Amino acid sequence: MADPVSWKVIERGWKVVDADGGEVGAVHEVAGDPEADIFDGLSITEGAFSGDKYIPSESVGAIEEGVVHLTIAGDRVATLDDMRSAPEEEIVPEGSTWYQRMAWWLTGRNR
Repeated sequence: MADPVSWKVIERGWKVVDADGGEVGAVHEVAGDPEADIFDGLSITEGAFSGDKYIPSESVGAIEEGVVHLTIAGDRVATLDDMRSAPEEEIVPEGSTWYQRMAWWLTGRNR
């Protein structure tokens, strides 16, 4: 095994392997706050036609140059949640009339 590196140097396209060393995908995006040194996790792409899977930091083991090792089995990766963007939320101003609020609710702008 190569020397470990920080989560801050992980790059898109690095290989991701499961606890048994089998390749499960490639890094798509890293989530965290480098300023506070907080690593939240990463999203991986399993294939060209699959969505990204979110891997929480608790499931990430050793990190080497070009390879991220997970602490979970490959079949467990398939059951993880898909990476989705957070839903946008619109705040209705307090000064809105009841019919403005009703119109926004009917058109789905309140979600």
